[in-house]
Amino acid sequence: MADTGEGKKEEADYKRLHNFPLIRHTDMPEEMRVEAMELCVTACEKYTTNNESAAKMIKEMMDKKFGSSWHVVIGESFGFEITHEVKNLLYMFFGGNLAVCVWKCS
Repeated sequence: MADTGEGKKEEADYKRLHNFPLIRHTDMPEEMRVEAMELCVTACEKYTTNNESAAKMIKEMMDKKFGSSWHVVIGESFGFEITHEVKNLLYMFFGGNLAVCVWKCS
């Protein structure tokens, strides 16, 4: 257990290397996907310690841009099963282990 400082440094390096959006699943059109992904990255970077505020920002912007009834879940280690409108789902990872799920349902 003498290498605890080294282990934390490696973990920080790992998180920095994986600080890009990784889309796990989406059925959005290209233009909507790019805008939603950029919005998610911006919100997660702005509210690094407050996932609730980041989700609220994403939801409000998606409602404004693409119509109402958008839902957002941000966090680590969660599972989900949802019903959504076709071509209105984005599930991505950001910063290594932070998951973002954005979907629309009426």
